[in-house]
Amino acid sequence: MGKLFGTDGIRGIVGENLTAELAYRVGQAVAVTLSEENGRPPLITIGMDTRISSDMLEGALIAGITSVGGAVMPLGTIPTPAVAYLTIKVGADAGVVISASHNPFEHNGIKVFNGQGYKLSDALEERVEEKILSGDPLPIKRGGEIGKRIHGMKNLKYEYIQHLAGTVQDDLGGLRVLIDCANGAAAATAPDLFSNFAIEADFIHRKPNGVNINLKCGSTHLKSLAAMVTAGEYDLGIAFDGDADRCLMIDERGAVVDGDKTMAVCGRYMRDQGLLTGRTIVGTVMSNLGLHEFCNKNSIRLVCTPVGDRNVLEKMLESGYRIGGEQSGHTIFTDYATTGDGQLTALQFLQILKRSGQTASALASICPSYPQTLVNVTLENRPGLKEAVMASQALAEAVKREEEALGGEGRVLVRPSGTEPLIRVMVEAKTVRQADECAGRLADLVKELKF
Repeated sequence: MGKLFGTDGIRGIVGENLTAELAYRVGQAVAVTLSEENGRPPLITIGMDTRISSDMLEGALIAGITSVGGAVMPLGTIPTPAVAYLTIKVGADAGVVISASHNPFEHNGIKVFNGQGYKLSDALEERVEEKILSGDPLPIKRGGEIGKRIHGMKNLKYEYIQHLAGTVQDDLGGLRVLIDCANGAAAATAPDLFSNFAIEADFIHRKPNGVNINLKCGSTHLKSLAAMVTAGEYDLGIAFDGDADRCLMIDERGAVVDGDKTMAVCGRYMRDQGLLTGRTIVGTVMSNLGLHEFCNKNSIRLVCTPVGDRNVLEKMLESGYRIGGEQSGHTIFTDYATTGDGQLTALQFLQILKRSGQTASALASICPSYPQTLVNVTLENRPGLKEAVMASQALAEAVKREEEALGGEGRVLVRPSGTEPLIRVMVEAKTVRQADECAGRLADLVKELKF
């Protein structure tokens, strides 16, 4: 990837390496690149999550886009997948999302979808990045050629909500759910969405104040939700992340239903309905061995890609597969969306739960979970360091030793984060102790490497 764009757009800490000046330049570069591509000024939608910095970055992006002649449709606070959907719906040339997903409020990011609701191609990203980093002045418009901000677009979120509601046929009556909005973008849509059904839905963490997004809540902090689900005797707990493109769930016993289990439940249902193209689910190299075991037992093929929902989607589109995702909760249903959508995922699972007549724990039990330990090793934030660590011969030899010690009954995966200065060490083994000890040894080695 380039110097700015990571696996999920541009990310940074606001005021440090992500500034209003950079956002202004990004807006200009995106609009100019699209003007060159299409031979006319572009129309660009913008949506954002609830971070205190999102308004500032939105203003800078709008100024940048309109300064070079582009028109802007601000969608307000809205989930990432809603931006993708509405960009297609209104016929815009691109959609911009201001969000850092599950990260703390100090972080933010800028992600760009094309007019078909997919992330920009690498080639277009490179062209945009070249313009941003070149420092060359971009063609400022004057007079009537200055771009416009189109007002009144925030109500478009209801079209997105109705689209999601239309993906299920049951009224979901009889189910009780507790929904954690992570004080993020889902707070703007989830209450209205679930009001379309006879379901009994209660909500927590739905009062964003700019600095509480993902704060001890949402899909990365499930303890409080699990405790409340069991205490309140709910059928299911649902947790979104800050921009609501992922969803993790809690069964009635308080256990986590992760992305692998969700894909197993939905994939088997789709297979039984004749909807599972190629009898295939697309996962990643991080997918738990339990998902591999489930697929083998159910005559379902599991295709694994490198980590990242972008890689999953590319494989799905390439072969026409209809469900894929990540253990972390990004689940993609290409029948209904061009990207991962947490609220869509929750609805699909709830419909299966209702129709099955089973408990959530019984449904999820079809996919076992092998003990898995993930350790994040923080590095200095300097160029080339992650690459140097990954190229280390000492690390490669240590990984080989650990894999041999597991004796074929586990696996080791060491990879760099695409959005943060981290090396992620993941180990699966027959026991928690084995996984913890192996991951600990490798993490210690990464910390000791000198470059």
